[in-house]
Amino acid sequence: MTDCIFCKIVAGDIPANKVYEDEEFLAFHDIAPKADTHVLVIPRRHIVNLNDLGEDDGALMGKLMLTIPHIAATQNLTGYRTITNTGAEGGQEVFHLHFHILGGRALPGF
Repeated sequence: MTDCIFCKIVAGDIPANKVYEDEEFLAFHDIAPKADTHVLVIPRRHIVNLNDLGEDDGALMGKLMLTIPHIAATQNLTGYRTITNTGAEGGQEVFHLHFHILGGRALPGF
């Protein structure tokens, strides 16, 4: 996807402060953090959001859920919030599936 800022980060066309990468995922600091630590975790493959997942994406999403705690640990987070927004009405601003890891201090409840 040529207009996707996250695809451009994956391709190396836009720099990012990376904290983790492997063959399937990339994690980097958010440029407009909403917490003391705010990391975004994205699949390298362009997926719009949770609604765009198919039956064959189960293994990818399982690995993502196992990778997020590892990334949080590299940021010295013992407690954190993980959020994904789906669709414009759900607050999604970049239409490439991504999870926010927020932490670094006690976060207010909902």
